[in-house]
Amino acid sequence: MAELTSLVNIGKEMARKLEAVDIRTPEQLAAEGAEQAFFRLKTLFPQVCLVHLYALEGAIRGVEFNSLPADRKRELKAFSDQLK
Repeated sequence: MAELTSLVNIGKEMARKLEAVDIRTPEQLAAEGAEQAFFRLKTLFPQVCLVHLYALEGAIRGVEFNSLPADRKRELKAFSDQLK
């Protein structure tokens, strides 16, 4: 079973936060999806921001967060804005 830190965009601190919301493996993150994982993070860590959401999506897709397609970034931003 791979570790969260084996994913692009996921460092030790992000992995620690994900584990705090009971997401412990890349498979769990993929099954949860970026939006739901971000929602769970936002509940426990209100300071997480849009970049964290981009990082989660990038981790699931296996790409750097700044390489996400513009249309997907817009969707993620709209989701994040709904949580404010």
